[in-house]
Amino acid sequence: MREQQGESEWSTVAAASAADKVLHSVPAESPGVGGEWQSLTLCPVRDAFLRPVVWADFDTSIVEVARLLRQHRSSCVLVRDERQPVRRTGIFTATGLQRAVLDGRPLSALAVGELANFDLVTADPQMLLGDAMALMLRSRVHRLVVCTEGAETGVLEALDLFSFLSNHSHLITVQIEAATDLADLSEAAGRITRMMASLQSSGTRVELIARLVQQLNARLFQRAWELVAPEELVRRSCLVVMGSEGRGEQLLKTDQDNGLILEDGYVPPVDLADICERFSAALGDFGYPPCPGRIMVNNAQWRMSSAEFSRAVRQWLIAPEADSLMKLAIFMDAHAVCGNPALLSRVQEGLCELAVGNDLMMARFAAAADAFGREPGWWSRLLGRSDRSASLHLKKEGIFPLVHGVRSLALAHRLAGCAGTAERVKALVKGENLPVDLGRDLIDSLHFFLGLKLRAGLAELAAGVPVSGEVDVDHLPGLERDGLKDALAVVKRFRTLLRQRFHLDAL
Repeated sequence: MREQQGESEWSTVAAASAADKVLHSVPAESPGVGGEWQSLTLCPVRDAFLRPVVWADFDTSIVEVARLLRQHRSSCVLVRDERQPVRRTGIFTATGLQRAVLDGRPLSALAVGELANFDLVTADPQMLLGDAMALMLRSRVHRLVVCTEGAETGVLEALDLFSFLSNHSHLITVQIEAATDLADLSEAAGRITRMMASLQSSGTRVELIARLVQQLNARLFQRAWELVAPEELVRRSCLVVMGSEGRGEQLLKTDQDNGLILEDGYVPPVDLADICERFSAALGDFGYPPCPGRIMVNNAQWRMSSAEFSRAVRQWLIAPEADSLMKLAIFMDAHAVCGNPALLSRVQEGLCELAVGNDLMMARFAAAADAFGREPGWWSRLLGRSDRSASLHLKKEGIFPLVHGVRSLALAHRLAGCAGTAERVKALVKGENLPVDLGRDLIDSLHFFLGLKLRAGLAELAAGVPVSGEVDVDHLPGLERDGLKDALAVVKRFRTLLRQRFHLDAL
């Protein structure tokens, strides 16, 4: 009897339908994607996500097996039967729990071996994924047991196989969910950059890539925090990411920007500092370098109670120092990734209340949009009127003034629930606080900058050099040069609006 006896919902028709959806989910207009799908079927099984093997003895009770499935976040266990002269191996899946309940015997006295299927369908790590999919369809099974030199080393599930072929993001999510230690998460983190490169080369819109990366990073950080922090600390705090990560505009891995808001009155564990240090170190291992300004949970200034954060935010708002304004700007982009998000919401709402009616305070904050950029000569280089050959820093010249200007308007108009720049622009336009045409141009320009920055960063990574955030204007194709001129012109027009709105010339 095959595995499908415990999984009657699985059929050849259902499997073929799933495979067909995978194949036809590839957008016809995406250049190279169909070919990429076909080439992925030629990858060996070892390249896909293999779930670790969870073992149980023949006499293990169903109750204990259920505990194992939960503990290891698994959907199946392999069952050892050593009662015969020749050892045999079977499989018991989560759907088999239904049969165990319907059996009628006490689950604590029912041995898993009695319901396990000992007719395994196996695969070699060198088997091509296309052949593995065909084997699943032919055998009518959900999963293949992968054997290396006769030893069971992993389990390839149908969902993971189809995800690998059609949607790398789901594969990464599955790997993150299944992680039981930080090493597993590190492997998943490495896949995110490779996924971005694949999506970018296939023509996926940068805003979709950014949103996808934000969701994957949030889940990665959440799972890492759950692995290093006690359950009560997770429940009575809010882990936040800030800056470009909080806005959903971070693509390639950059500095860590995160903090921890504790519930008022909660006494955290005495080793809180060590817990936060382990978390920051784990993110470093995942490829996210430490923040030079130490805006991280392992810095006591960025792990405080809700009331303490509210007082700190108030001080940042009323203080004229550049450091305070920088901290305020970063915190405005905070996004909850784990724990109680209401803790963050209360601090953000209090911040908006403080900003209302204080024009001088808002002017000082908005003036930071002019703190960078306006490098002399860049416009002449774009127009081809300069012999100088230099790179343009996209963040300083385009992204920062756009993002911070929108952030300032969002604060002035009490948009506490919006963290992403495009989301803020849409809310400002809807509230008639920003012209419709300028709002549209700002969003288009932001996405152009992000796309250009991503392509340049991926090229630098491929060349083995650090990501600089710069583009060589002289070597941009004609259309991209024109697009860059248009985007920078939009930023220039937006800066004029900001100076008028916040009376910056009077400062």
